[in-house]
Amino acid sequence: MPGYTTRILTIPVGGHDFRIRALSDLQQFSDPTGRAERAGIHSSLWSLFGQIWPAGRALADTMSHFDVAGKRILELGCGLGLSSLVLAHRGADVVATDHHPLAESFLAYNAGLNNLPAVSYRDLPWEVPDGSLGRFDLIIGSDILYERGHAHQVAAMMLRHAKPDAELLITDPGRGNVGSFSRGMALQGFDVTEELGLFEDEGNAPGNGRLLSYRRGAVRPVAVA
Repeated sequence: MPGYTTRILTIPVGGHDFRIRALSDLQQFSDPTGRAERAGIHSSLWSLFGQIWPAGRALADTMSHFDVAGKRILELGCGLGLSSLVLAHRGADVVATDHHPLAESFLAYNAGLNNLPAVSYRDLPWEVPDGSLGRFDLIIGSDILYERGHAHQVAAMMLRHAKPDAELLITDPGRGNVGSFSRGMALQGFDVTEELGLFEDEGNAPGNGRLLSYRRGAVRPVAVA
C-alpha cells in the first residue's frame, strides 16, 4: 500500500468529462523516504497538491477555449495536472511542472485514465534555475501566489522562461500577494488585466476568484536576484 488513499473524480471541462485520480481528503500524508521533507513540503501542506481546487477548475476551463495554436506552454505547480490534461486533449504543446514528489506519477496516471499520451513533466523547484527548460509563449498557473515569497519566485521564473512576447495567465482566489507580484511584472514590461468574480474558494468571500492576464510589448531587461 502507498500509505495514502485516493478517489476518482469526474470533472467536466469544456464539454468533455475528465477522470482524475485525487487524494481522498486533506488528511492524507506519506513520506517514507523523506523526499517531501527534503523538498521543503511540510506535512500540513503535503496533501494540497492532491485536490482539484476552484482556481484549478477555473484555469482548466480557460485552457479549454484559449488560443494555444503554435504555442509552447508551461504550467507551473500543475498538481494533479487537470489544466495540462485539458491542453493535451486539445493537442497543445505543454510541459507540466511541479515539485511535489507524487505530482509526476499522478499526472501520468491521470493521462492514462483519459486515454491521453504521456504529458511532458519536469520537476521544477522555483528557486533553482533550470537552463535546459527553455522559453515559452504561454505560462499558466492556478493559485501559485500562495505565499508571500512566491511573487518574487514566479517573477524570476518569467525572466528565465518567458519569450519576449509571452503571456502569463494566473487564476488566483485572493491570497493578497497579487499586488506585489503585478508590480514586479510591471518592471519587466508586463501590463495586467483582470477578470473578476470567476469562482469562490474556501476562506474567501464570494467573487474573490480572478483571472490575471499579463502581457507585454517592448521588453525592459531587469535583474532579479
